[in-house]
Amino acid sequence: MTEQPLRVVLADDQTLVRTGFRLILGADGIDVVGEATNGLEAVDMVRRTCPDVVLMDIRMPEMDGLEATRSILAETVDAPRVMILTTFDLDRYVYAALSAGACGFLLKDVTPEHLVSAVRTVRTGDALLAPAITRRLVRRFAAEGRRHDGDPTRLHRDLSPLTPRELEVLGLLAQGLSNAELAGRLYLAETTVKTHIARILAKLGLRDRVQAVIVAYETGLVGIGGREAAGPSAGWM
Repeated sequence: MTEQPLRVVLADDQTLVRTGFRLILGADGIDVVGEATNGLEAVDMVRRTCPDVVLMDIRMPEMDGLEATRSILAETVDAPRVMILTTFDLDRYVYAALSAGACGFLLKDVTPEHLVSAVRTVRTGDALLAPAITRRLVRRFAAEGRRHDGDPTRLHRDLSPLTPRELEVLGLLAQGLSNAELAGRLYLAETTVKTHIARILAKLGLRDRVQAVIVAYETGLVGIGGREAAGPSAGWM
């Protein structure tokens, strides 16, 4: 059977951004099934079109991208993958959006090749977490998030269900290592690494690698500087 075209909704209040992304994605055979200029329109558009991926701006009128992301991901277990569009340093809500279930983020000046690759990557269930800039963002906002215990987007996971090996995998994952790099570091097959990651996500009730990294920072398993934290939680090292 022929694979169905990848379906995308674009949510951004800037017409030029939406137009540029639509042309880039369309040229690669990706179907842009709807566009929204604010969060309310985005939620409604997702309900009506059932896309695979949503590219979501943070700063929009009526309803911002954070609230829209929460609404979309809370509605159904079959919710689309939501990828955040950001200018990085100016968007202080990206961390909260990732905690709420967004699968990663893209800078608005992303290259056409990276945009297409990112959309196809997240459709398969992977999270867009490889770039070092993502790790810097998670570290920065995880540190801030620890000072706001009332934040409903915080994950607050207990790591006690994890085995020593799973803790080791999680700690390295949070430092930005790919599956191949994890396999090399731990002298494991890549399939074994994937199995460990799947078990970590299942035990902690997480959607994907992005939330796993956030948990590693919020629980102190990995320090803000990017190394595993000292103390009892790191006794498996």
